[in-house]
Order: sequence, then C-alpha cells, then structure tokens
Amino acid sequence: MPFQIKDLDFRFENSLVEAVANRNYPETNLAGITVGPFEEGNEYEIYYWIAEKLAEADIVHFREEAQFGASELYKVQWKERVQIAGQISALPEAFYPRLRRYLANLKKEIANGQPEKIKEYEKAAQLALDIVNSRLKKIIALSSVSIQTDQLLKKMAAEERVVYEELGKKVTNWRIQILEHNREK
Repeated sequence: MPFQIKDLDFRFENSLVEAVANRNYPETNLAGITVGPFEEGNEYEIYYWIAEKLAEADIVHFREEAQFGASELYKVQWKERVQIAGQISALPEAFYPRLRRYLANLKKEIANGQPEKIKEYEKAAQLALDIVNSRLKKIIALSSVSIQTDQLLKKMAAEERVVYEELGKKVTNWRIQILEHNREK
C-alpha cells in the first residue's frame, strides 16, 4: 500500500495534546468518547481532534508553547542553513502536521476577512517551501549512500523516512541493474 500523508495526519489527530480550560464545562460525550468535565484554568490531556473542536467552541485553548507559528519556522530554517553537508537536523515533534494546519489556518483567516494575514501567509509559505526543499535535497543525497546510522534516521520526520526509504530502494535497484551484465537472452 502506498504511503499517504493522510495516514500520518490521522495519527497526529489522534495524539494527545495539552489544553487549558477557558471556562467550566460539563462532561460531554463526543463520538463515543467522554471528555470533561472541565474546570476553568486547569490543564487537560486530550486528543488533538477533540481539543481542536473544543478550541473552536472557546471551551479550551492550546498551551502557548504548543502553538505553531512563524518563530518555529524561522528556527527550523536557520538550523537547516547551518547544518554541515551530509547532515540533517531533527525537526520539532509533529512538525509537518502542525505546519500544514498553521498554513491552513492562515488561509482560513484570510478567507474570513483578515487581509492583514496575507503577508504572514506568504512569508510562512515561502519559509516552509525553503525548509522542505533543503531537507529534500539532503534526503535525496543521503538515500544514495549505502550505509546510514539509526541516529540519522531518528532525525528525520516520518514523512521524510518514507521518501528516504523509497529512494534508497530505487537507487539500490538501479545500481544492481547498471552493474549487472546478462549475456543470456
């Protein structure tokens, strides 16, 4: 079965996150899962998809340090720029799912009448593209090397490991075919 970003997004949506209650709210049953009760100011560990819905209803908010934004993009881009050749830096936890949601939220804010977000979106999209292109170049180069360490693989996001492994297989098969000589036909 081919790799799908949606599979990794599903995992992210079902991961636990910390959220803070904005107000008191009674116990609620959502899709067969009981959440709450919530007491204003208290912190709770809940599934991301539930926290997102509760945040839309202004019942909870994500912890400030859990928010994804331009500052995180700048940090990642800077780390990518200073890496020595042949190395790849570790990304923050759930970087790509959080990046996709950040960009989608900016688009939604623009569509909902916040034109001041256009520049922020354009800058974030350019930073994201720079990061993706930089990392992809490194992954392509690393996938053509026969021996890699577990340490290097741990620094790659799940989305990147899939590309790395697929490219590695293709490069290995190509090498075998190039170097094979079969006189029998």
